[in-house]
Amino acid sequence: MSPTSPDDLGALTLRRYHDHLNPGMVTLLKFMGLEIAEVSAEGCYVIASDGTRYLDYFGGPGVFTLGHRPASVIAAVRRQLDEMPLSSHILPDPVLAELAERLAELTPGDLQYSFVCNSGAEAVEGALKLARAHTQRPHFVAAQGAFHGKTFGALSASGRESYRAPFQPLLSGFTHVPFGDADALAAAVDDQTAAVILEPIQCEAGIIVPPDGYLAAAREVCDRTGALLILDEIQTGLGRTGKWLACDWEGVCPDLLTLGKALGGGVMPLGAMVARPAIWDVFAKNPYIHTSTFGGNPLACAAALAALEALQTQDVAALCQVRGEQLLAGCQRLAAKYPSLIVEARGRGLLVGIQFADPDMGGLVIGGLLQNHILAAFAMNARETLRLEPPAIITEAEVDTLLTALDDVLQMTAALLEE
Repeated sequence: MSPTSPDDLGALTLRRYHDHLNPGMVTLLKFMGLEIAEVSAEGCYVIASDGTRYLDYFGGPGVFTLGHRPASVIAAVRRQLDEMPLSSHILPDPVLAELAERLAELTPGDLQYSFVCNSGAEAVEGALKLARAHTQRPHFVAAQGAFHGKTFGALSASGRESYRAPFQPLLSGFTHVPFGDADALAAAVDDQTAAVILEPIQCEAGIIVPPDGYLAAAREVCDRTGALLILDEIQTGLGRTGKWLACDWEGVCPDLLTLGKALGGGVMPLGAMVARPAIWDVFAKNPYIHTSTFGGNPLACAAALAALEALQTQDVAALCQVRGEQLLAGCQRLAAKYPSLIVEARGRGLLVGIQFADPDMGGLVIGGLLQNHILAAFAMNARETLRLEPPAIITEAEVDTLLTALDDVLQMTAALLEE
């Protein structure tokens, strides 16, 4: 057997993961029978070392809205690589400046100034810092079940105790209230609240869509108390829910908006926070108050500009709405067909969750889909919920492929449970 054979590559990769990266991940991969490695990707598919093509319904999650290796983004990165991949940080960078201008054009209201960084978690960290610096207030209100990242500030705002507990004490001053409960939110916000931070749809909590009017109520309580509203659109933004931003469903403009994932076009890591002009006064006083060595580098910004252009010209929001309606309707039919297995199928656009009655069902279904060469995963804060976030370029036939495979897996699972 040659050193580069598929079996050897899979075994070598797992050994290196075990010895140098994440032993727990290896245990999980072996449990699912995935003793292979991913080696390439194209469109809606990931190709493994043994040549198997997997239809990607995990999607990053939310990273590959344009699919894997979109041609226009790849071309833009190659051009920039030949010019200047990283910035000197002395002279102004025209690529970064163009991206910031484009973000101002594409975000709602008077959102105007951007800080471009390497990830969504960094964008959240920056937004929390700016909110505290601008308001000079100590406290934040976040939602139970929220996920904003795993750095200290972002984790302090997040709402799953199993991720928080090992790192306690986290940052002080964070209060968590039930998501979607406007009255509980209003009761928690006062004149000491620097900001309310919310996801328009909670993704890692299991694709939880709040009641209509919830974001508008959050906007009202922030306006009334002088707190800022931070909306985390890292996963929901840039067309994923069927609108350009998920907050567009209610016509709400935040004071600070965080973006990431799809912003890099599925090619480069990238995050951004975008703010209203008044909040940017901290940079006028000290332009170096918040910086990043690699954040906003020309290579990543070139990817983002190409991605934003593709997301707009391809009308990705409309694609997500149409294919999302097909996907959600199909999942709801399966929920009706298997009422003992599925509690609910819910979502918006190509952001769909299937909540199972038994938390262990998620792992069984994911394993069954893998046997059908489909990649999927459960929500990080809700292992009972299967999360489906395929690329916007997914076809009608590829949605049917998922629904057929899911039906087969659920039928087999139901039969096993009856024995």
